Amino acid sequence: MGALSHIRVLDLSRVLAGPWCAQNLADLGADVIKVERPGAGDDTRHWGPPFAKDANGADTEESAYFICINRNKRSITVDISKPDGQEIIRQLAKDSDVVIENYKVGDLAKYGLDYESLKKVKKDLIYCSITGFGQNGPYAQRPGYDFIVQGMGGFMSVTGEADDVPGASPQKAGVAIADIFTGMYASTAILAAVIHKDRTGDGQYIDMALLDTQIAVMANVSSAYLCSDQVPQRWGNASPIIVPYQTFPTADGWMIVGVGNDGQFKHFVTAGGEAHLANHPNYSTNPLRVEHRKALVPLLEMMTRKKTKAEWIVLLEAVSVPCGPINNFKEVFENEQVLARGVQIDVPHPTAGTMKLVASPMRLSETPVEVRLAPPTLGQHTDEILRERLQLDEAGIAALHAKGIV
Repeated sequence: MGALSHIRVLDLSRVLAGPWCAQNLADLGADVIKVERPGAGDDTRHWGPPFAKDANGADTEESAYFICINRNKRSITVDISKPDGQEIIRQLAKDSDVVIENYKVGDLAKYGLDYESLKKVKKDLIYCSITGFGQNGPYAQRPGYDFIVQGMGGFMSVTGEADDVPGASPQKAGVAIADIFTGMYASTAILAAVIHKDRTGDGQYIDMALLDTQIAVMANVSSAYLCSDQVPQRWGNASPIIVPYQTFPTADGWMIVGVGNDGQFKHFVTAGGEAHLANHPNYSTNPLRVEHRKALVPLLEMMTRKKTKAEWIVLLEAVSVPCGPINNFKEVFENEQVLARGVQIDVPHPTAGTMKLVASPMRLSETPVEVRLAPPTLGQHTDEILRERLQLDEAGIAALHAKGIV
């Protein structure tokens, strides 16, 4: 039994931040019902290719994007624009501990499904709203998109090559980090609210915003600006205060070298056959290397290109110089440490046969994470949930289908 096996979650969210949050809770054992639009479902169901393959190698309707954020959930389709659909949501909320939604500010109030409305049917409800900019402020009504928030929240201003590098420009992250971090913070906030409810019997409202989160996760970069009033700059893969602490080209790819002190620098250049650089008057200490980085780094790049990344990793690990490869995803999933940790898992799926997923990184000794359910097909559990939670008979369920409510 998972740590949250006593918790029921109604997931009204779509795309990434909300579903990521709900999946975290589901992985920890919560019973999560995902509400989707009849006939269409979550937008991410259609965000492909790639799609999962069936036993014959043909595409299923299950997109890779949807798969990564919806395991351990049951799917019900409900048309919330219709009164009968709204009543289904109210009944499900009455029987839930947590509701998660990411509609635009005020949208669910039109259907009587906002926090103030639902807490009338469930007074101790925990209700989490996820939006781009929060429930108040001049931007509250704006739609929130991760890419835009990465720009507005400062992330892109410090990501990408430095201005003096040809072709340099601000860059977004390779994944939607504002969405993912907001989902993580929302998970934490919900868990805190669950503990508060266990202690006091009171539910509460949680207001999560992508922009708030993006600024918060800038961590020391945000703090550096607040402490100094100096606007942080882009440094690409280099460090503004340590040299060499960056990526380097090798004979067959790229590697990361993180030289943290003068001794490690000596070991690095000695391993590469350039020991004289350690005693050079411009490179013997880190402050000098920072001052003369433009002359030093090209010399180091010439050195690192002479060996493969595998050869470099062996050499540098032997002399305790922090280093690592930059793996593509084939290399990631073939890595011996990744294999030993069981990061890739295979689960049964009704259309794909066997579906490959990334395991949750949460490793709990007493309440281990389990994949109980593969990411659901659209509406896969609709009838099951209507019978179980609303105690509807077959005639009642058939009537809802006939009217297009579910």
